[in-house]
Amino acid sequence: MTRTFGATSTTDEVLQGIDLRGKRMLVTGVSAGLGVETARSLVAHGAYVVGAARDLGKARDATEAVRAAAATSGGGFELAELDLAALRSVRACTDALARAGQRFDVVIANAGVMACPEGRTADGFETQFGTNHLGHFVLINRLAPLLNRGGRVVVLSSSGHRFADVDLDDPNFERTPYDPFAAYGRSKTANILFASALDRRLRDRGIRATAVHPGVIQTELGRHMTPEMIAGIMASAGSDGFVFKTVPQGAATSVWSGVTAAADAVGGRYCEDCHVAEITDDPAARAGVRAYALDPARADALWARSESLVGERFDLA
Repeated sequence: MTRTFGATSTTDEVLQGIDLRGKRMLVTGVSAGLGVETARSLVAHGAYVVGAARDLGKARDATEAVRAAAATSGGGFELAELDLAALRSVRACTDALARAGQRFDVVIANAGVMACPEGRTADGFETQFGTNHLGHFVLINRLAPLLNRGGRVVVLSSSGHRFADVDLDDPNFERTPYDPFAAYGRSKTANILFASALDRRLRDRGIRATAVHPGVIQTELGRHMTPEMIAGIMASAGSDGFVFKTVPQGAATSVWSGVTAAADAVGGRYCEDCHVAEITDDPAARAGVRAYALDPARADALWARSESLVGERFDLA
């Protein structure tokens, strides 16, 4: 009997009864919040997880519970250095993983930044687009040859994709006045478009990709949010405001999409609250995904633009 999950489901609930021993997975952003909980839940069910983080010292302190779970579950855990805001670091990380010769069953692109002040990555890209999209674009494409048949890629997006479509003509706000939420929205739309395009390129190899919205969770992701910003978003959400999730609830859709759900059901789709979201362009809708974020032509155009920006081509056929 198929189990049904929803907004309040936790990581351990969606993984109940699932044995992940022998599975090898990579999770980015394991120095706080959702990344730590995602890694912990997978390791607790026997998986071997490579946790990637920019600050390894912070990640070691944050993942004590992950290592404790590995000690009792038969799973395993190790850290890998990865700064998504520096493509040199991304390439060094993927080169090291390739040299190790170990393959992966699941990659969860969890790391990201939100509504930060205007800035540039080490390679000159607008910070949110460069970190949330381009860093993961290079990482996952370089890891694609290491993915096992039947594998999955989960790219964390957000309901914030509704703030803005991608701007392929001005991705770095060189001609557009910078707005932190517009920049965040562009990067989160890019995450969905990338997952959609990746799924079409990998599904003949038996590998599926999906984008997910974890929900609204109070984590370090919102460290750049001022009280005024939060008040504005709450007001725009309507009279009921947001329903905040716990961290285990927020990470549940990631592990549900990567492990529990049927691959054909989630491949190329956008998921939220442990189910596949409906496409809607209703500005009043509190749930769902905008049609522009799943447009195949738009996804292919972003892919080509991203290759041009990073100076690297990825032929996954």
